Amino acid sequence: MTKSYKIRLIPTEEQERLLRLHVDAMRFVWNWGLALNMERFKQGEKHLNNAGLGKILTEMKKDDIQFKWLNDVSRHTMIMGLIDLSNAYTRFFAVQKKGEKYSKTKIKKFKRLNKRLTPYEMIGHPKFKSRHKAEPKFYARHENLYLQKDFVNIEKIGKVKYQANYKDLPVVSKKRESAVRYINPRIKYIGGKWILSFGIECESTKQELNDYSIGIDLGVKELAVISYNGETKSFKNINKTKRVKRLKKRLKQKQRSVSRKYEGKTPASAEAPSLRKRAGEKTKRLLEEEAKVKKLHRKIANIRHNHTHHVTSEIINLNPRSIVLEDLNISGMMKNKHLSEAIAEQNLHEFRRQIEYKAAWAGIEVVTADRFYPSSKKCSSCGAIKRDLKLKDRVYKCEECGLSINRDLNAAKNLEKLAV
Repeated sequence: MTKSYKIRLIPTEEQERLLRLHVDAMRFVWNWGLALNMERFKQGEKHLNNAGLGKILTEMKKDDIQFKWLNDVSRHTMIMGLIDLSNAYTRFFAVQKKGEKYSKTKIKKFKRLNKRLTPYEMIGHPKFKSRHKAEPKFYARHENLYLQKDFVNIEKIGKVKYQANYKDLPVVSKKRESAVRYINPRIKYIGGKWILSFGIECESTKQELNDYSIGIDLGVKELAVISYNGETKSFKNINKTKRVKRLKKRLKQKQRSVSRKYEGKTPASAEAPSLRKRAGEKTKRLLEEEAKVKKLHRKIANIRHNHTHHVTSEIINLNPRSIVLEDLNISGMMKNKHLSEAIAEQNLHEFRRQIEYKAAWAGIEVVTADRFYPSSKKCSSCGAIKRDLKLKDRVYKCEECGLSINRDLNAAKNLEKLAV
């Protein structure tokens, strides 16, 4: 199995310059290759794959002074940029084989604007990457990558300091000692931090499992309610804690502050000329406020993600024989305008993803209940089904046997029985 790692890089000023140069090169080769293939399509010429584009790029670096800066970038980084483009074209051709060339939304939009659709607007066609919108990332050559106690070696950048909390990182004292093959190492710039992510092939750590199953009912009031071996446990909704509520309130205030600084929303007075946004540009103050908004978004998202990791790890550490999950229709649930925000904040898909990969790592079977299985409407004691159960009914009262139980706990008990 592949185990993924993420470590934070702490580069010097020169190393950061080289990191940004690699990001620019990765984006440049993508845009250059895409533009070249689009031009060849117009001329009726054959589409070039990553190998064909690579040969042209090599000649360009030799002959054209304009592209000499690419010599300071790892060749494998640029090759991987062309491979990513080639893979994007492969996905595009696969989508086009299904028949529908343009989306209905695109057709309506271009008809309204009285414009002609081009191949660039086709469903799945690769798009050009903007410096301001594209995610800053690039590929690091895995053959020259190795970790020492305080440094990680990256081709064309050198030994960069890093921070990590893993106890099982493959650290070596010398380059030649590294026998680890790093899978798809990528470096990203996220929220003012450089992050190196990579995978390593490892053997699964199967443990001695207990002879019981766990039923998990996911919800909005509580993140999860579990039932196992005659015991029950609930995990809180992190979005209802004071810390997250305080951050969300601050985020709302900052978003309003940013909104007022845009053109047309700031009072046209002589007292605050620096706050007005000119057409086509953003003031320094506005950029600072937007950065604060992004920082708050990241902080809230990290708290939710961390909480999900803690809950899923606690469930896996119970070492059950199997785990039963619901097959929730998240997209359908999101159509409820009263609950859509609360459901989105729970990260239910991420919860299931973490349970599945952690269970596979520990050798635990994951059972998925049928989407239409009435886990909430079925009595966990006698099996009677209550058809008229409403969403507002938080206590399940069985008319057949008289059972009165928390609705989520009742569902968790029913799910637990599915694995028996």
